[in-house]
Amino acid sequence: MVEKRKEGMGGNKGGDNQKKMFVGVVWNCAAEIKVLLTALFFLCLTITLLQYFLPSRFSLSPSDLRLCVSSVTKLSNSEPPSLILSPPPLQSLSPPPPPSLQQDETLDNGVIKRAFNPFGSAAYNFIQMGSYRGGLNSFAIIGLSSKPLHVYGKPHYQCEWVPFSNNQSDETVSTTGYKILPDWGYGRVYTVVVVNCTFKDNPIIPIGGRLVLYASTGAGGGFGDDGSGYTDRIESLTEKHDSFNVSVFDSPPKYDYLYCGSSLYGNLSPQRVREWIAYHVKLFGEKSHFVIHDAGGIHEDVLQVLLPWIEKGYVTLQDIREQERFDGYYHNQFLVVNDCLHRYRFMSKWMFFFDVDEFIYVPPKNTIGSVLESLRDYSQFTIEQMPMINKLCLTDDLGKAPRKWGFEKLVYRDVKRGIRRDRKYAIQPRNVFATGVHMSQNVGGRTLHKTERRIKYFHYHGTIAERREPCRNYINSTELNFEGTPYVLDITMRKAAASVKKFELKTIGDRLQRTRQ
Repeated sequence: MVEKRKEGMGGNKGGDNQKKMFVGVVWNCAAEIKVLLTALFFLCLTITLLQYFLPSRFSLSPSDLRLCVSSVTKLSNSEPPSLILSPPPLQSLSPPPPPSLQQDETLDNGVIKRAFNPFGSAAYNFIQMGSYRGGLNSFAIIGLSSKPLHVYGKPHYQCEWVPFSNNQSDETVSTTGYKILPDWGYGRVYTVVVVNCTFKDNPIIPIGGRLVLYASTGAGGGFGDDGSGYTDRIESLTEKHDSFNVSVFDSPPKYDYLYCGSSLYGNLSPQRVREWIAYHVKLFGEKSHFVIHDAGGIHEDVLQVLLPWIEKGYVTLQDIREQERFDGYYHNQFLVVNDCLHRYRFMSKWMFFFDVDEFIYVPPKNTIGSVLESLRDYSQFTIEQMPMINKLCLTDDLGKAPRKWGFEKLVYRDVKRGIRRDRKYAIQPRNVFATGVHMSQNVGGRTLHKTERRIKYFHYHGTIAERREPCRNYINSTELNFEGTPYVLDITMRKAAASVKKFELKTIGDRLQRTRQ
């Protein structure tokens, strides 16, 4: 037993010698380890503090810091001092910072010259939607521009025609652009601008050319960086060699009647759109065309209603949703109708402007052709409104209303007096330079307003944006006062419903028979 204890004591003594040897080695390297651990501690501390003072492009992720801390921990747990730490991964650099701010400056005479540092852009100088020929020597450029610039500044325009020719006789010509602001001051951030460019000499059409617009923000008469404001050079239109047919100016137009629609937006009723387009194609006839502008209102159900008429060649659908980026009046409808005017100016005898909840009507024994023939001496005429309430229906339609069309069952007309009601209008487009929503103020020729006995329109306000049954109240009366407004029974449009339904079925078949509200 005693001998075993001695052996055990001898074994412990050997272990003590090994510990003493390790401690000796560590003690001999203590200075180097202390220096290394201290350096790593201050490195991690410095990296942590730099997060608060350096730009984001020099930032280190939390995982990088954890890597650093874990490395120190490993070393403190007896890692050999010869361990080499790999640097954390480099972060990708972002774009350089903007130029430094200009500072105030004290001049020699003691005056303090203050510094102004602009950032960003509040509104664009010019946003072009379209550029079109108005004749052999004239063009129209339609777009938006900053409304404050036109209200408080003096922006101006210069037009330049650059021919595609090496012949020295075919020189570049320029002229002052005449601007028209057709939105009656209704603009918001942006206002509508129609720039007319009329050159003294006819641009040489067969060789082609380029129309350039110089849009200046300055109040001076010059174009340049001489204090007169900033000038943008805009290549508005390019005509290739022999790409333009000059006969369009004196040839009979393709259509007798063309509809220019305002911006369509919101959750529109497919059934109301179906009724509207069928009615007006029948009214205007085979030589008519409808330009529809989609500002977000042509969802899939409405598109399915328009497709048969698009396929038949009656409808052109334009996607104008991009214009929502630019804050103009009512989804930029003044911009849209002016673009439509100049885009189709030489393609139609008459151009109509009204909405998709409004129905043009001519009296019995008349046609739209005979009425407009009687108005051929006028460049423009306006149309009186017949306002219909959008919730009163006849008791006879109770239980049958969902199967009837909107203008067939909404039969009560507002007859309140002393109210100035909006009018819609039609123009002979070749005599008009810019247009509006309810009429044009830039017409060459006469305008007629007293047209009640020849033509009018029924307005079903609020029905186009409702996707449910419009009948709320059923009435068995020819006259009534409802919610403080007098109404009378008017079945003028109701009488037309049957023939319109037959026309639709004959023209496009039964594709739309299951259209929903």
